[in-house]
Amino acid sequence: MKIAAIQMVSGTSLQANLDRARHWIEQAAAQGARLVSLPEYFCLMGQQDGDKLAFAERAGDLDAPIQGMLSRAARDTGLWILGGTLPMALEGGPVPAERVRNSTCVFAPDGSVAARYDKLHLFRYDNGREHYDEGRVLEAGDAPSTVVARLGGGDPDLRIGLSVCYDLRFPELYRAMNFTEGQPPLDLISVPAAFTYTTGQAHWELLLRARAVENQAFVIAAAQGGLHENGRRTWGHSMVIDPWGEVLACLPEGEGLALADMDPARLKQVRQQLPALNHRRL
Repeated sequence: MKIAAIQMVSGTSLQANLDRARHWIEQAAAQGARLVSLPEYFCLMGQQDGDKLAFAERAGDLDAPIQGMLSRAARDTGLWILGGTLPMALEGGPVPAERVRNSTCVFAPDGSVAARYDKLHLFRYDNGREHYDEGRVLEAGDAPSTVVARLGGGDPDLRIGLSVCYDLRFPELYRAMNFTEGQPPLDLISVPAAFTYTTGQAHWELLLRARAVENQAFVIAAAQGGLHENGRRTWGHSMVIDPWGEVLACLPEGEGLALADMDPARLKQVRQQLPALNHRRL
């Protein structure tokens, strides 16, 4: 089965970003993908961090611009959509508000919301030249989240672990999802991201391949990739990686698709030849 990581260079116009995202979802469907992922902040890369607060949506509001577009796109194309991230209003809080959650919503082919994950780890970085602190406008999530994508059509179900960008640096999150009591191991790990150019160049591929190898799962990593209107440059290199750590597809920079075949037989082969998931001691 084909899966596609969509790479974007999102700007300051919500509607323009939604239109570009819809375009690439349709392109992925036309090329045979069954599941697609959008990058973190696909809907908006504002001039400053607080710009996203004005576009916060309430959970499950399919009449709202961002969730509505994702729902309609899933229904119209018949795809499973891992919806990057969007600013989600705090439960019971006002809209707009001083803080939001950075949330991934998964949409099933009927347009329904199949799962939600709120980013657990908030990025902060300061090297003297670049300064980032997501905690100024974001509230951290409080629990891991997985979802089972029932593809049908002869393709097996996929158990997917949800994460976002900076989460990639915390392997215990993936172990917790991979070894949930009563559940099979993860088939696919999703990592939508907007990695900085500096940290991405140093660590992006290294960490993605490590998460794939240690969890013996495919990884789909949809990224922001280029120079944005706000002057920020993101690393890009959207990827699909197999359970042996092999990069199956990569788009270095600019808009487009990293499209690859996700072969269930490869998953089975890796786990049979090296049954590391069964060898854990701690």
